[in-house]
Amino acid sequence: MTILVTGATGTIGRQVVQHLTQRGANVRALVRTPATANLPATVELVQGDMLEVDTLRQAMKGVSTLFLLNAVVADEFTQALITLNVAREAGVKRVVYLSVIHSDRYVNVPHFAGKFGVERMIEQMGFSATILRPAYFIDNDLTIKDVVQGYGVYPMPIGSKGLAMIDTRDIAEIAAIELLSREQAPDNSALTRLNVVGPEVLTGEQVAAIWSEVLKRPIAYGGDDTAAFEQNLRQFMPAWMAYDMRQMAERFISDGMLPGAGDVERLMQLLGRPLRTYGAFAAEHASAG
Repeated sequence: MTILVTGATGTIGRQVVQHLTQRGANVRALVRTPATANLPATVELVQGDMLEVDTLRQAMKGVSTLFLLNAVVADEFTQALITLNVAREAGVKRVVYLSVIHSDRYVNVPHFAGKFGVERMIEQMGFSATILRPAYFIDNDLTIKDVVQGYGVYPMPIGSKGLAMIDTRDIAEIAAIELLSREQAPDNSALTRLNVVGPEVLTGEQVAAIWSEVLKRPIAYGGDDTAAFEQNLRQFMPAWMAYDMRQMAERFISDGMLPGAGDVERLMQLLGRPLRTYGAFAAEHASAG
């Protein structure tokens, strides 16, 4: 029995592969460049991507469980639908899909709406599936660490409703646990959805206060100017993506990204340990320079 991991060389996918191999699973990875994949030696590599149907057909042979992770790109939805169709044709019965929390509510945010469409397809196609719905990745803030340290401002416009930020190391371990659980479950096991959240809900002001404590000097919250946020993002990403991120930030501000009842306790039970905190992340990366 083989688990196929897509997005295997990204931040989360790479960690998922590591967890699976450490637990003795047979892992196959779909990668664009095998020579630079740098995955464990026991992992079978298949070169290609989710728009190459012939490659996907080859990658799906003998696969029992699919980990579907695809990046926020213009054709993300198409990639996922092609992959799921090929998986069903190949007889794959089990899927773990990395979606996003509130995908059914943030309906105007393009990549959220796309992920919800994928969720619906998984459900309609009858896969034995787990839909993982992570909240805001703590690790996203690696991109603005230099701004925090160099200019004394936390610039992400996350608002005052609060986000249940989650460490990607926790996401990856939860995903691996769910993949192994699906691998061992009957083919007709019911679809489940799992909010993947951090242990605390944080506002922009609270995140700035955490950085202030870690760095031992005042760090201000940059405020909720999403138009400026979009313009800044356009310096290093396509305009459509910057606009998508702005729509997401506006929903952070209006709705927040909040856990449901029992979510944190459920994840802690699954992991057998506490979830990582934003404070621990800030301390780790502040000391790293």
